[in-house]
Amino acid sequence: MKNTKIKEFVLGTTFATLVAVGVPVPAQAGMIGTDQLVQQQQHALKVSQVQQWMTREDVRQQLQALGVDLQQATERVNALTDQELQQLALNMDAQPAGGDAIAIIGIVFLVLLILELVGVTNIFNKI
Repeated sequence: MKNTKIKEFVLGTTFATLVAVGVPVPAQAGMIGTDQLVQQQQHALKVSQVQQWMTREDVRQQLQALGVDLQQATERVNALTDQELQQLALNMDAQPAGGDAIAIIGIVFLVLLILELVGVTNIFNKI
């Protein structure tokens, strides 16, 4: 008696599951505009640029020195809005990796000029 009730329950549950899975669900699809697609691609490009920047050794060392976990930073970059990514990308582009090259060239020129005026070198006479 118990076996038949268990069999009926299992068969009923299996039948209900098969019927529920077999019912087609209508798909919800819509047109994606070009501007929306371009915006999504630009967002993905900005995120990948920031993530590539974060994988540099000097950036990772600086993040570790500040006590920031690289995994948490990556998760936060993925959660940034377009405006925040744009601001971060602008700041990132403004900070060159090797420092300010113009300042370094200027310092070298000043040192050579001082050495020339003191008479230690004779560089500028050949030019």
